[in-house]
Amino acid sequence: MVQLAQWQEAFAAAGVHVAAMTYDDVSVLAAFQAEHDLGYPLLQDVDVKHVNAYGVRNEQYEPGDGGYGIPHPGILFISPEGIIQLKFAVPGYRQRPPLEDVLAAIEQLEGTP
Repeated sequence: MVQLAQWQEAFAAAGVHVAAMTYDDVSVLAAFQAEHDLGYPLLQDVDVKHVNAYGVRNEQYEPGDGGYGIPHPGILFISPEGIIQLKFAVPGYRQRPPLEDVLAAIEQLEGTP
């Protein structure tokens, strides 16, 4: 999330509003936001609703398991109408999709030079 904050200006120049979502409690999100001053909102995915809807939940964990609801690390580009236009997800938690690739794909989709 900190790396995404470093790219926020480039995404803003492409007309993209950045937000991050996790299953963490809002108090955890607020503390993280305060510590890192990200400059974009952190949202809580209550009951794994969005992770399941977007198809990025790590299926290795079942309901009742402490890891249930953990998504595959990823980035979604969602239109103002709520349509997922691009989806970048990777299976391991140690890697993230390269932000330069995400930005290039958004710019190509949007026709931005």
